[in-house]
Amino acid sequence: MTIRRKAIRNLLPVACLLLFWGGTCRFSMRDVSIPPEVKTVRVSYIENRARYINPLLSPRLSEKLRQKIVNQTRLSQTNGEAHYEISGTVTDYSVSTSGIADRQASMNNLNVTVSIIFRNRLDEKKNFETAITRNFPFPSGQSLQQAEAQLNDQMVNNLADEIFNRIFSNW
Repeated sequence: MTIRRKAIRNLLPVACLLLFWGGTCRFSMRDVSIPPEVKTVRVSYIENRARYINPLLSPRLSEKLRQKIVNQTRLSQTNGEAHYEISGTVTDYSVSTSGIADRQASMNNLNVTVSIIFRNRLDEKKNFETAITRNFPFPSGQSLQQAEAQLNDQMVNNLADEIFNRIFSNW
C-alpha cells in the first residue's frame, strides 16, 4: 500500500467524525441579550417620512421586523404596554451616483435611512435612538421603479436584520 493510500485510509474516519460533529453542532444567538424579566415587545408601524415614498417599504419592513423578533426571540408581540417598544421612521429614500464610466453614471445607489427609537420600560438606561443607513447599488440604466422592484426584498431583509442586531446583540 502506498503512503498516499495509507494517509487517506487513516484520515477517512477522522474526516467522517468531523463531518458528523460539525453537522450536529449549532450556534444560536436566540435571546442572547434579553434579560429573563423581559417578556413582551411592541413594534410600531415604521412610518415613511422621506421626500420620496416607496409605498411598499414601510408596511413590509414593519412586518418583517415583527416576524423576526417573534421567530428569533422568546418575546411575545403585543399591541398594548410592552417591556420593549420599538418605533421608527424612514427619513431618507434617495438615489445618488456611485460610479462613473466614460463621463456618464454607470452605477447608482438607492440610499435608505431608518431612524429607530428603542424603549426598554424595565431599564430606562438601555433606551436609545439610532439611524441606520444602507445603500443598495443598481445599474444606472435602470429606472428607479425597476431598481425598487429588484431591490425591495433585499432592502427589507437587510434593514430588518440591522435593526434586530442593533437591539438584541451586545456586540
